[in-house]
Amino acid sequence: MHDETVARRYATAIFSLATDAGSVDAVGRDLAAAASAIAADDDATRFFVSPVIDRAEKATVVEHVFGAALGEIALHTLLLLVRKRREALLSPIVAEYEKLQLAQSGREPLEIVSARELTPAELDDLVQRLSRSYGRAFQVTRRVDPALLGGIRITMGDRRIDGSIAGRLDDLARDLFAAN
Repeated sequence: MHDETVARRYATAIFSLATDAGSVDAVGRDLAAAASAIAADDDATRFFVSPVIDRAEKATVVEHVFGAALGEIALHTLLLLVRKRREALLSPIVAEYEKLQLAQSGREPLEIVSARELTPAELDDLVQRLSRSYGRAFQVTRRVDPALLGGIRITMGDRRIDGSIAGRLDDLARDLFAAN
């Protein structure tokens, strides 16, 4: 919880700088690319988050590797994280930054998990009904999870609507155990 709060503060400050510079999307892409590149290699991840490695040495390596590839704001963000020993917050900062980008565009994240692939018409109908009901536009991500057995599970921010068979079976099991 504490890391999430700190990550949100960093993301808010970075977002403010990016907004002032008129480069919100570019900074978001750069941060996501850096986080992805670091996470893609186990040695790079260990190096980046290791508290044993000297900060100056780490900053030199980060600047050498990412200096030409990233914009000024994203590069200085990485260097600040190294300087403050907050390297492990990079992924949570990227996630919080993406939330701020969605909010600025007037959209919210919407995850739809279904037991089978939804047709484009079914997906479109569902998203339109949710948009009308909640008065919001959504950035939709969808997944197929056969473990749901049937139905769908919808996640909007901190709200979850579970209309899956697996969810109903879990509810039934809780009710049965609570009755004993």
